[in-house]
Parts: sequence; C-alpha cells; structure tokens
Amino acid sequence: MIELIYQHRLIATLSISTLIISFKYLLVTLIRSRAKKKRQDKRYLVSNVKNLLNFILIVLLLSIWINEIQNFALSIAAFAVAIVLATREFIQCIIGFFYLMSSRPFRIGDWIQVDGFAGEVSATDWIKTTLLEVDISRYEYTGKTLFLPNNKLINSPIKNLNFLKRYVTHHFSITRDEDVNPYLIIEKLRQTAKEHCADFYDVATRYNQIIERRLDVKISGPEPHIEVTTSEIGHTVIKCTIFCPTERAIEIEQSIMAAFMELWFTEFNKPSRVD
Repeated sequence: MIELIYQHRLIATLSISTLIISFKYLLVTLIRSRAKKKRQDKRYLVSNVKNLLNFILIVLLLSIWINEIQNFALSIAAFAVAIVLATREFIQCIIGFFYLMSSRPFRIGDWIQVDGFAGEVSATDWIKTTLLEVDISRYEYTGKTLFLPNNKLINSPIKNLNFLKRYVTHHFSITRDEDVNPYLIIEKLRQTAKEHCADFYDVATRYNQIIERRLDVKISGPEPHIEVTTSEIGHTVIKCTIFCPTERAIEIEQSIMAAFMELWFTEFNKPSRVD
C-alpha cells in the first residue's frame, strides 16, 4: 500500500487533500449547525479543528514528498539564506502561532487589545489572528475586521479585555462652570446612580468578586462612585465610576448625565440665586 502511494504521489496527494478538505468542511458545518441550534459560541472549536486538520494534511503531504523535498533542499542549499530572509516574516508568523498555542494569552471569543487595536478574537491560523474590531470607548462592534500577523503578537503587549464583555468599570466625567456648588446636588446624583444600578446590583456584586479573586486585585464596584474635582481652567468636573453590564454602560451614563443637568439647572435657577 505504501509503495503504491509512493509510485502514484500526485494522485495520492490530490486524493488525500480532497478527502481531508472535504472532511474539514463537513465537520465545521456540523459544529456550526449544532452551535447555532443550541445558541452556543463554538468558534474556538471550529478554529482548533481547522488548525488540526491542516496540520495533519501538511504532515501527510510532507511524508509523501519527503525524498523530493530533500533533493530539492540540497539543490538549493546555496540559496537557503536568501530564502530564509525572503520568508522570515512568514516563519515568524508560524513561530508566533506556536507561541499563542502554548502560552494561551487569549481564546476565541475573548476581547483583546494590541498596539491600540481592540477587538474580539474570531479566528486564529498559522499566519494571522482575525479580530472583529470593538470601540472600547463605547463597548460596541464597529463592523470592521482586523487581521493581525502572528509575529506582531510576539513583539507587542497583549491586553486581554475579556472581563469587559459582560461587566465593565465605566468612567466618565461631566464638566460645568463654577456657578453652582456641586456639593448641593452630589448626594441626589449619587442616589440617582444607585437607582439606575439597583436592578443588577446582586449580579454585579458576584461578578465583581469573581474578577477580584481571579486577578487578585481590588477593583471599583459595585457601588457607583462619584467625586468632585476641578479642571485646569477652574471649571467643576464631576467624575463618575459605575460597575455595570457592558451593553448598558452608555445608557446609564446618559441617564446619570441627564439627572445631573436637571439638578444643576434647578439649583442654578433658584429664586435666591436670581435675586
């Protein structure tokens, strides 16, 4: 059998390639179909299956053509350095792939940030990592797709933002002039913030504790935190910090800002001030 394969290398190559590629397509389709029915995220499994079958295909093809490859390598030994230099970026990407597989700085579905680019990891292969871009300031997808070479992930710091997918420590500031004493309205604003966070307070508390245990650090939350400071030109700045579901961060920010504006203008328009 083995001798027959070596005698008909081209046919064997085409047959094996067709068989494995077809099997990969059917298996990936099956996984995605079941994941869709169960409403589960199986992109990490799809990525692992693709990479495993690609690796098996390459090993099988190398085993079939090993003698020809050796002869070819010997015949171009003089050009080996030039070939390495010409393909070093691809070699670094492949090395980067093995680095990612061994160190596991992230998984499929995690949010990461690399060199200012942030997104959700949707796929990884031997050459690149694919991200669905995320606007970190608003915690929403931009609709753009980023392709990062794996060698870039070796040379650049990787920020794993996965905890931001569910709950986030959201910071925002409100700046006004100095016409109103902010301490006259700060308690009412703090109470308003608590009311907006009340419906998820218990879940936020548990999630906050999970993050603190895993990271072994103290983070803000789940109580809203509001403090008063001033800007460089003397304006009043209200700094707010809330620990809330990621998809509701902007909504709650706008609600707290609306409450602040109402309190501020109410205080500003009091008759005692007008007189």
